[in-house]
Amino acid sequence: MTFQALIPLSGYAGWTFLTRTRESQQEVHDNSPLISREVEYFKENISKISTAKELVNDRTLLKVALGAFGLDADLPNKAFVEKVLVEGSLLEDAFAHRLSDKRYLEMTVAFGFDLGTPRSKLSDFGDKIVKAYKGRQFEVAVGQANEGMRLALTVQRDLTDIANGDMTSNSKWFTVMGNPPLRSVFDTVFNLPSSFGALDLDRQLEVFQDRAERLFGSSDLTQFSDPEKQEELIQQFLVRSQLNSINIGVQSGRAALSLLQNSRSYFSNSQQFF
Repeated sequence: MTFQALIPLSGYAGWTFLTRTRESQQEVHDNSPLISREVEYFKENISKISTAKELVNDRTLLKVALGAFGLDADLPNKAFVEKVLVEGSLLEDAFAHRLSDKRYLEMTVAFGFDLGTPRSKLSDFGDKIVKAYKGRQFEVAVGQANEGMRLALTVQRDLTDIANGDMTSNSKWFTVMGNPPLRSVFDTVFNLPSSFGALDLDRQLEVFQDRAERLFGSSDLTQFSDPEKQEELIQQFLVRSQLNSINIGVQSGRAALSLLQNSRSYFSNSQQFF
């Protein structure tokens, strides 16, 4: 039986319910037959892998590996994934460094196929990847019930690490921009249009910092290492997402009403000719 996350409410009320029941729901998810089979297979076989090609040619191992970094959609893209892993991260011009989505860089660093001995040979490697995979797959299940909740979980997982990271404030913002789920959260909170991402990165940085200053009192991303400030971000994201959904519904309703009125007018005018 496939696990289904229980989220009976939308918006921030739904988030409150999820956080209260997360531990028990996560346990049910982790013990589901499919997840159990996949993680056991991974732990038993990952130490046998020595090259990127061997990894991408084993569908279950690759599924867990990609899923641990939120890259599930790349499961069919074996050649692309292999290139990321083969080139690794040691060289500045490695493929992963050139990709805007930094989750690929995280993955290739974790596996270390460009090292003399890949990290897949380490005794605790399987457990680390499996832990990340379980967490990410729970988020996927939550997203199937409510995508906004999934993104909020991403904030809890990724934003804390970035905020506490040993980087400059600007570098932290650029890291957020290179993380699609986190970027989506901030774009929503800052009420930025989809076309905003086409602007020069330095200009985007200025806008992000300006909006953060106005909404949260500081332009420094480090502020989100504070759980209360992080919760404030999540609350604003979920509330604004809910408002956006309502606005879309209203606009759709108006469009439907306009079409109905136009069709009535058309038929009324047509009858004058008969």
